[in-house]
Amino acid sequence: MRYRFARGLATRISGPAFSPSPPHFSVRKTLRFQALELMTDSRILVLIPARMAATRLPGKPLADIAGMPMIVHVMRRAVAAGIGRVAVATDTAEIAAVVTAHGGEAVMTRPEHPSGSDRIHEAMQKLDPAGKAEIVVNLQGDFPTITVDNIREVLPPLEDPEVDIATLASQIHTEEEDLAPSVVKAIGTSLGGRRMRALYFTRATAPTGDGPRYHHIGLYAYRRAALERYVSLPPSPLELQEKLEQLRALEAGMRIDFIIVDTVPRGVDTPADLETARSILSKS
Repeated sequence: MRYRFARGLATRISGPAFSPSPPHFSVRKTLRFQALELMTDSRILVLIPARMAATRLPGKPLADIAGMPMIVHVMRRAVAAGIGRVAVATDTAEIAAVVTAHGGEAVMTRPEHPSGSDRIHEAMQKLDPAGKAEIVVNLQGDFPTITVDNIREVLPPLEDPEVDIATLASQIHTEEEDLAPSVVKAIGTSLGGRRMRALYFTRATAPTGDGPRYHHIGLYAYRRAALERYVSLPPSPLELQEKLEQLRALEAGMRIDFIIVDTVPRGVDTPADLETARSILSKS
């Protein structure tokens, strides 16, 4: 699984001159691809923060969706992506017990963390005290419909050593999405293909005028050093104003790149969202 994924990822990054056929693959392996091979093993941690005290939908990690708790759906999709070690970071023993009962790994964290990024930082320190993991993926625990491809697609921007954090976005096609403050817009400059460098994130309808707008997807891949720096910083003025923690990184001069993907996973924040997820997953 990891070999096949790494080979495909290297093909997408390096372009058509890099053939995915096994003989060509073994002879013309590049230094960039060698780095990717290493990243797809113990050097990537996929961490899923989960807590019971959600304001609008308390207890949602354990909400039943098609006969399985929501957090287990997310965990299994992360495992299926095959990019590295997967663990759920939680402050609730009940969540940890459910995860382990379904064959997953859970790590207990303190309850008082101000954000999911702080929670995964503590989990990273507990799971990898030796510092072997170079990349930490923060996968939201309320994304039960996220695709395996989405999880994999967040990694390629980190091939560029100048990038600190990678994330995803999808083009907005409806006025409802365009106007909704709950839909965070990613504003960036194109780097070619589907990759953009983030300039700002906002709840407003932006940028104005003609042209595409992008719905930010809250899946992040951090370099370890970037995550450590991020959690050491105080909340920034724009972060507090927009209520968007990724602005802390931008205000500190950190670089965030994002990949444009075709679909937005349905987050579960309300009872209506939960019913939508149940409808989608009952058909899959």
